[in-house]
Amino acid sequence: MPQDAKPTLQTTLIGSGERRLVFLHGLFGRGKNFTNIAKGLQPQFQCLLVDLPNHGGSAWTETFGYAAMADTVAEELRGGFAAEGPVDVLGHSMGGKVAMVLALRHPELVRRLVVEDIAPVDSLEADAASSRGNFEHLLGSLKRLDLTGLTHRSQADAALRADVPSDMVRGFLLQNLRHREGGFAWQPNLDLLHAQLGAVGGWPAQDVAGRTFTGPVLWMAGENSPYIQEADVPVMRALFPRTVRITVRGASHWVHADRPDEVIMALRSFLLAER
Repeated sequence: MPQDAKPTLQTTLIGSGERRLVFLHGLFGRGKNFTNIAKGLQPQFQCLLVDLPNHGGSAWTETFGYAAMADTVAEELRGGFAAEGPVDVLGHSMGGKVAMVLALRHPELVRRLVVEDIAPVDSLEADAASSRGNFEHLLGSLKRLDLTGLTHRSQADAALRADVPSDMVRGFLLQNLRHREGGFAWQPNLDLLHAQLGAVGGWPAQDVAGRTFTGPVLWMAGENSPYIQEADVPVMRALFPRTVRITVRGASHWVHADRPDEVIMALRSFLLAER
């Protein structure tokens, strides 16, 4: 995948409703992870599923930064999907941080914001045992996977099983393994994402200093996920004073995958509200 100073974004459009909603995926995800949610929001919504830089079909970059990613998304929206006015934005995990930075740096583009299972804080600690989630372990497992000689995806699945025992998580990760001439390769920029995992797990406070987003915000947590903690509440409300917080029972970090019906219901209630 070529590197691009101003990365082009691959997007997928679903529906033709009057309400416009943008989906921003998490680390090692892709826009199409939200296909079922977008279809479940029909017919009222037109949904734009975005592949963020270094993921899916979008261009790679030489560095990782939330402000740069948010500005890239803003440029994409301003030139098309949000050309006629602000749109709703949902971001999950890494995409949730992009969505928050987007709303803070480009509030004119965002009508309502949904942040799925992430907080505006550092998610990784120097002590790995104190970190929220296990993406350091997951990406490390992918880096150690020897793709040489692979002829079937099932071989990669079997090789990852010991390090990643969850069938759901392995399937999520292996969606990024693409068959290329001569073998298999990762479609996302694994080397960059692994090397800059500290930035991925961080929060760019200096890039949003002194800013607040005054629009409505839905902060959605998974009941069984460690990514949102009570200590995050004052930080979240300082940046987003109109935040409503909900917890989806039985959901892990991948709330929309674990409980799609509940997520669709919550989105309809929040995004279609008159005020």
